[in-house]
Amino acid sequence: MLRAGAGAPGAIPRAARVLYARRVIDWLSAHWTEVLGFATGALCVVLAGLRNVWTYPLGIANNLVFIALFGATGLYAAAVLQLVYLGFGVHGWVHWVRGVERDRGYISRTPVRQWPWLIGAGVVGTAAVWWVLTAFTDSQFALADAATTSASLVAQYLLNRKRIENWLVWIAVDIAFAALAFAAGLWITATLYLLFIGICAVSWRAWRKTEGIAALRSDSSEPSDSSEPSEPVRV
Repeated sequence: MLRAGAGAPGAIPRAARVLYARRVIDWLSAHWTEVLGFATGALCVVLAGLRNVWTYPLGIANNLVFIALFGATGLYAAAVLQLVYLGFGVHGWVHWVRGVERDRGYISRTPVRQWPWLIGAGVVGTAAVWWVLTAFTDSQFALADAATTSASLVAQYLLNRKRIENWLVWIAVDIAFAALAFAAGLWITATLYLLFIGICAVSWRAWRKTEGIAALRSDSSEPSDSSEPSEPVRV
């Protein structure tokens, strides 16, 4: 019987396997922060979809890693943005532990009156981030990067309050991020954002299902008309 590496048809020589393994290790060594960032980011999205509060400490730990990395390499604008993300993470953690959002089954919808404020905050945030990127970085997609960053902060706020619309905003943001990554030639990053889109879509459906079940339970718990006390009979 022929063994792999000993002349078997289609076998990969041992030297080629060793060379391939070394290339993988070298690539991981050079891109470990990107791999770690997206691995923990994907896990955070999955935990958020499951309405698990551990999505926040994991996200905050991820922010701290990138703050140290960006600060050490002189990317101060990126480090400041990570501080903003960290602040939003603390905000969400507090709400999911102490607010009405602590109820695992709690899901809400954004009041119509809040959308103008959210859109306004997104526009102001876009202008602020655009200024930071143009003043302190050499970003080639400053406006698009600023808009997606600002929109992601709006989506994070909605997630912090367990507003179901957060997943629709995240999907739009991830589509834009994927397009930017493809335009910049970052194929791996773009592919990972496509994965995020899929996770967000699944989470959106799961939250809608949970919302529907909660609505049915609420309707069934309401007293029926027949259970209401009848008016006294007048003689």
